[in-house]
Amino acid sequence: MNRAALVADIAPLPTGYSGTIKVVKPQSHIEKNVAIMSYDMEETETVFGQNMTARYHATDTWMRRHGLWQIVAGQVLRYYEDPAPGKVDGTKLSGYAGSYELAPGNRLTISVDGKELYRQRGDKPKALLIPEAGDIFFRKGVEGRILFRHGDNGKVDALIDRRNNEDVVWKKVQ
Repeated sequence: MNRAALVADIAPLPTGYSGTIKVVKPQSHIEKNVAIMSYDMEETETVFGQNMTARYHATDTWMRRHGLWQIVAGQVLRYYEDPAPGKVDGTKLSGYAGSYELAPGNRLTISVDGKELYRQRGDKPKALLIPEAGDIFFRKGVEGRILFRHGDNGKVDALIDRRNNEDVVWKKVQ
């Protein structure tokens, strides 16, 4: 955004909303006419009595021009947070188990251990799949979701590895 767009975008929070942003872990570095400021932000927001939080990392670059410090670039990234775990229908777990193939010779295995589901690709360690909702799972600390697709016969026929709303489909093999 340029300055005019930024100023035009500033508005108070809607009725029923309130919040704060706290700057933490600030670091700066200055070289001649350039200053770089890096910091985290902890946001708390209340939406009609419901509390939410988010964490961001920001970097601002300033230049001293004509005797004034002016911001020339900024970037803000949100830290990834795992969703809240949900519950899984334990009777469905065995239907997810099996081998899935992306291409000939490129397979991953879904296995069940008690009431937990695991994903393993090749000789890498097994990774716990944490239920989010229904047939949707996630891995701790990993963006994206694992979805199980049911075919016309009602049985699982594919595993979908969804990242940034793009799907990689692994077909279930017998």
